[in-house]
Amino acid sequence: MVQAPQRTAFSGPTLIRLLARLADVDVTESRQALSDRLSQWIHWTDAIALSTALNGNPPAVTPGAQAVGRAEEAECARVRSALANAIVGGSASAAKRHGSAQTSSHTAPMDDAIDYPAFRQTYLSMQQTMETGIGNLRGRLRVKLAARTPAMSRLAEVDVVMERALSPRERSLLATVPGLLGGHFERLRKAERETLADTQVSENAPPITPGAWLNVFRKDMQSVLLAELDLRFQPVEGLLAALRTS
Repeated sequence: MVQAPQRTAFSGPTLIRLLARLADVDVTESRQALSDRLSQWIHWTDAIALSTALNGNPPAVTPGAQAVGRAEEAECARVRSALANAIVGGSASAAKRHGSAQTSSHTAPMDDAIDYPAFRQTYLSMQQTMETGIGNLRGRLRVKLAARTPAMSRLAEVDVVMERALSPRERSLLATVPGLLGGHFERLRKAERETLADTQVSENAPPITPGAWLNVFRKDMQSVLLAELDLRFQPVEGLLAALRTS
């Protein structure tokens, strides 16, 4: 019996591992050093700004300007919870618009009526919501951090430069996710059609629930969005960690 090749274990972010599984591709660890990759992403003008932030005199800290750590913890938890709830509610709403297909998708016309653009638009909308909400939160945390100590003020300046330098790259890479999910959407639909066809010609084939693939896709899209939320939240977690130690 021929055995399927074993894939190399990949320890990257959850988002990458999820997309690799859903797109059925093998992903390998990059051998390029992080500093080398950053040098390709950061424009020379950003490199100058970063050098200035690292080597220049940090802005003066306003006397008595101290932030309450618990307030920032609570704010980050609130924003993250709100975004996670929006993801769950948004993906459920997109599936609900096609919910009738789960009971009526025995026919090809009904199955053809289920299209990916509605889900794509939901994903793009959630990406914009995450970018705006997390960006605003990141800015507020920097203000709090800059009010702590000269060293923390310098760190806040570095974060400003890094966000400006890396945001276009991040936006470009994450923009490819809806396309990958579109392929997964079509593969799931095709697999169910083939299974239904086999069921019609074989009396011994196990029964399946027509339209079940749509629930599978909705849950997969929700998982990918939540993984993207985790990825986008990493700079916030870094600023929050700095606030805890300052």
